[in-house]
Amino acid sequence: MEGVSLKPIKKENTTQDKVYKQIQKAILFGGISSDEIFTEVQLAEMLNTSRTPVRAALQDLVKEGLLVSIPRKGVTVRRITQEEQDEIFLLRSSIEVQVVKKLTEVITSPDQLKILRLIVKEQQEAKENEDAIKFIELDHEFHLSLTRLANFSIIEEVLQNLHNLTQLMGLKAVSKHGRMKNVIKEHSEIIEALETRNAELASAVILNHLDNTKDTLNNLENS
Repeated sequence: MEGVSLKPIKKENTTQDKVYKQIQKAILFGGISSDEIFTEVQLAEMLNTSRTPVRAALQDLVKEGLLVSIPRKGVTVRRITQEEQDEIFLLRSSIEVQVVKKLTEVITSPDQLKILRLIVKEQQEAKENEDAIKFIELDHEFHLSLTRLANFSIIEEVLQNLHNLTQLMGLKAVSKHGRMKNVIKEHSEIIEALETRNAELASAVILNHLDNTKDTLNNLENS
């Protein structure tokens, strides 16, 4: 390819991309209930588009585990069982502890953590505005930003799928009185631990954060 001059092509969002994002957001933030069964025809009519991009988007969401296909009926939002919830948090804990340990090795200046502080600030604003959906989006971004700072691209992909499944439960967790305030506090503690470059402390605070979220969900399920 030596001597060949090519310019990157700016990719426009396709109809399928737009359909996928709209349906995904509705799934993750409660716009579509797990009690509903819906078809690509219904969604195509609601989105005022053809069935082809809707079919492709639904296939992708089934592969990602957010939707479940029901033969001859349609699709429905996946219900997360207690066993699956425990497995998700086991995986997240195992992965994210290694992420923060890596970060304590690569962080050389507090300035590198600016993105995390900004996210926490925006979470505080979302809390004050009682915007649970924005709060959950920022929580998602906080944890993915940890992997980006550690340059763990493959782990970021894995966590993306795990976070999507976590997010199916996430609104329930932050709906508990005081949980938003505690999440902000716990995220701030993670940043502070990273600033000290103390791997043991960073591991402990992120484990505590994930355990608290898990306990909150378990308490809500049992209440």
